[in-house]
Amino acid sequence: MTIGFSTHSRPTPPERIDLGDLLLRRWRTSDLTRQFAALTASHAHLRPWMAWAEQPPTLAGQRRTLQNSAAHWPTPDGCYRYGIFTASGEVVGGIGLHDRVDPTALEIGYWCHVAHTGRGIIARAAHALTTTALTLRHISRLEIHCDAANVRSAAVPRRLGYELISTASRPRTAPADSGIGMVWATTSCRPEPPRAGR
Repeated sequence: MTIGFSTHSRPTPPERIDLGDLLLRRWRTSDLTRQFAALTASHAHLRPWMAWAEQPPTLAGQRRTLQNSAAHWPTPDGCYRYGIFTASGEVVGGIGLHDRVDPTALEIGYWCHVAHTGRGIIARAAHALTTTALTLRHISRLEIHCDAANVRSAAVPRRLGYELISTASRPRTAPADSGIGMVWATTSCRPEPPRAGR
């Protein structure tokens, strides 16, 4: 696994993490059709919880997003965005590391294709990013933020051994939000979670 260096002399996470049957890879502009199809199929599933899914995706919007991700590592807003792919190249979700907590921490955000929920895909991808990010010399903590009502999202950090460090009121940004935010954090990583059905 290769770790590069940014123009700010800080190590950056690798652009590709191979888990065998799953691949986390930096988005490319050539992923447009597959990413757009996955987001379109999953829009009704994502909209209740994701502020960015308020409107259905558009090809033009996703093209801009992919161009941004392909041109910058991290993006200007401090994000490392990965697609989650099967061995055959199908898009089954997305995951990212976000530089919006503090200089020694990164936040993990994720979404799953509606046809692939309940298979442990996001837990395995989040585990891989947790492990990877904690090898970066300036990072000592990973966080996952979610609404308290989003049971599926909260199950991921719980399964990975993250500690619930905060439960507090926050603005509602998506239709199903309760207005109570949960912050989960870890400074270490447990063994990889088992695959679904194992």
